Amino acid sequence: MNCKIYVFRHGQTYYNRDGIFTGWKDSKLTSKGIKEAKIIAKKLKNKKFQVAFRTRLTRSKQTLKEVLKYHPECKKIIEDNRMIERSYGNLEGKHHDTIIKKYGKEQYDKWHRGFDVRPPKGESFADVEKRVKKFITYLKKYIKKHKVNIAISAHGNSIRLFRKIIENATKKQAVKWNIPYTKYFEYTIKV
Repeated sequence: MNCKIYVFRHGQTYYNRDGIFTGWKDSKLTSKGIKEAKIIAKKLKNKKFQVAFRTRLTRSKQTLKEVLKYHPECKKIIEDNRMIERSYGNLEGKHHDTIIKKYGKEQYDKWHRGFDVRPPKGESFADVEKRVKKFITYLKKYIKKHKVNIAISAHGNSIRLFRKIIENATKKQAVKWNIPYTKYFEYTIKV
């Protein structure tokens, strides 16, 4: 028997729109973000899942709310912050342009896309990968025990590392990926 995992990114937030480091800040969806959540919902309309995961952040909850409108079969919602966005630490709430002006493009690029480089008081991609790996181990056990399909409303950088692990990709590939607001990723788990 095979079970499915459907993982998708939340829609655009105000911070995303305005070029601000979001991280663990709780920025809500813009009207465009709500439309993007509805697009994901329609794309997932004919898929079936019994359990949904989200994080504590409003953008994850808002996007999942749109998706669940088509899924009366989903009886359980679990909050799991191992799939939360990467913490940008001291950069959170600051405009990307401000960081580039203050520290230079090279340093900005290291903090933004360097795999092993932590922003001040934040997480590197390597840090996020460790918690996402623990989540995946838990998720596989959960799926095998309960024999259910799963939906995950997550964040760009946690999805980046989820994909890296599940798809056995390289660090170089993972940092180059763009995680769109209106696409979902589907994986099959043998149970």
